[in-house]
Amino acid sequence: MTYSLILLAHGSSDPAWRAPFEHFHASLATRMQVPLKLAYMELSEPSLESSVAELASAGLRRADILPLFFAAGRHLRKDVPAQVEALRSSHPDIELRLLPPVGEHPAFIDALAAVVAEQAGEALST
Repeated sequence: MTYSLILLAHGSSDPAWRAPFEHFHASLATRMQVPLKLAYMELSEPSLESSVAELASAGLRRADILPLFFAAGRHLRKDVPAQVEALRSSHPDIELRLLPPVGEHPAFIDALAAVVAEQAGEALST
């Protein structure tokens, strides 16, 4: 393995909050060829730090980090980039790339709009 995609969620001490992310990860991992990891920014395990350390010990050369966030608020503007910089220092053999949050992707907006319209009992106009 030389590459992995890390799905990064915020994290919570409540296991019920984590369940949808764990289900999403498990479902997606069976449908993709790239190895997927689920990690949490804070309050939960596996943390981003422990996930990168595990991948480093497996000989990983590159990991893209995809935030499962709607928007780039303070966490994605400051906290996560600082975590990634610290990880680059502690694991210099791994190329870490922080991707934009899923909420900024046009397909995400379309999918979310379809769910909202369905819940409102409407069809989206094109």
